[in-house]
Amino acid sequence: MVTNTSGKKKTAVARATVSDGSGRVRINAEPVELVEPEQARLKMLEPFRIAADDLRDEVDIEVTVSGGGFAGQADAVRTAIARGLVEHTNDAELRDAFMSFDRSLLVNDVRQSEPKKWGGPGARARYQKSYR
Repeated sequence: MVTNTSGKKKTAVARATVSDGSGRVRINAEPVELVEPEQARLKMLEPFRIAADDLRDEVDIEVTVSGGGFAGQADAVRTAIARGLVEHTNDAELRDAFMSFDRSLLVNDVRQSEPKKWGGPGARARYQKSYR
């Protein structure tokens, strides 16, 4: 059985394919163990720490991720993997475990950066003015 899922964070979009296999996890055709920085790798593998350890040895996960920076991509990948595991195993207990740990494992974080506006250097900040 093959399951396709996706995850988003800011402008990063991750698409995961979960299939029966031997425990391979690949991010953009590269083994997850080679992902740098380490903080992003740990974030991506979080769903496996919550799920049973033997679950990783039963599935192969292929993820393509684009857009955003390394932190946004890591969050998008983690959401896509968690959703894929829940959909593939069809396990309500696993879904509840993910939800109780962190809701963003199964639900996209919809927050976006606010666009810059005129009259200042950023979205809300304004240029200083002086009357003297």
